[in-house]
Amino acid sequence: MNPKNRAERIAALDVIKNEAQKLAESGADDLEVQGFISGARKELAHQRPDTESYYDAAVTAKKAKDKF
Repeated sequence: MNPKNRAERIAALDVIKNEAQKLAESGADDLEVQGFISGARKELAHQRPDTESYYDAAVTAKKAKDKF
């Protein structure tokens, strides 16, 4: 992943963390906070995909599948 894209992902993850903390402090239950985090991370993955990590995971999954 190029450095600019990685920096943008890190900044976005910080924003997600801060928003989740605000939700928790405002009285949202744990399930609601976790749902927000999950949805926000999925959206981030669509907007700023990490293709290198995806490729590594696919290769590892194929190796594991070939062993069985």
